[in-house]
Amino acid sequence: MTKRSSTKRLAEDLGIPKSRAVEARMKAKLVGAVIAEVKRSGVTHETLAERSGLSRPTVTGILSGSLQKLSLGRVLRLVEAAGLEAEVRVRRAA
Repeated sequence: MTKRSSTKRLAEDLGIPKSRAVEARMKAKLVGAVIAEVKRSGVTHETLAERSGLSRPTVTGILSGSLQKLSLGRVLRLVEAAGLEAEVRVRRAA
């Protein structure tokens, strides 16, 4: 199964537009990268909160899997606070 078809399937399963499914996958991948970096580096949620400008309870909630009502902007602030860099690729639709 390709990523494209799994995103389409996610959209269909959840009854949401494909664009929202793409956004959900992006957020999940970015948060997963932050979690991996936290484990690798040992940085605390408090430190991530200070660096990102988010509250510690917000950081803890995000890293515990609470992705509802989570903006891409907040996720990117966490990515940067963890010392990571995100990239986006765009291609023609098939």
